[in-house]
Amino acid sequence: MKIGEAANRLGVAVHVLRHWDDMGVVVPDRTPSGQREYSEEQLHRLRVLRACQSVGMSLPEIRQVLHRAEPERGDAIARQLHRIRAQRTRLEDAERFLVHVINCEHTLLTRCDACTRYAVSVPLREGKHVTPRATPLPPDAGETFGP
Repeated sequence: MKIGEAANRLGVAVHVLRHWDDMGVVVPDRTPSGQREYSEEQLHRLRVLRACQSVGMSLPEIRQVLHRAEPERGDAIARQLHRIRAQRTRLEDAERFLVHVINCEHTLLTRCDACTRYAVSVPLREGKHVTPRATPLPPDAGETFGP
């Protein structure tokens, strides 16, 4: 099928398919005149590409996943699994924090040891954390959140 039909079936713009081709992620066949031509197998690979994008993988990582012979394939998948699991942990911590906040009886959240404990576990910027308290909280000071 021609590039326009493949793009329509995937719900992407034609220039996106050209970019993926240029990046070597999914490379279509070429007609004698040089036009891109996609097979059903390549369309299936493009759907897998979209699935990989939906879980946060980059095009270089997806290229490794789609090409079984790539030596770094397993590492790319393991790195993404690690990122997903870390994100899940952060979301679970955030959920516990918000459930706690609903029932928190402190007039200010800054007076609540459990809320403060969660707040210091959250990065301010990528790789940066709030400086922890000089005096650690006692283990029985309420719920704990985060690391």
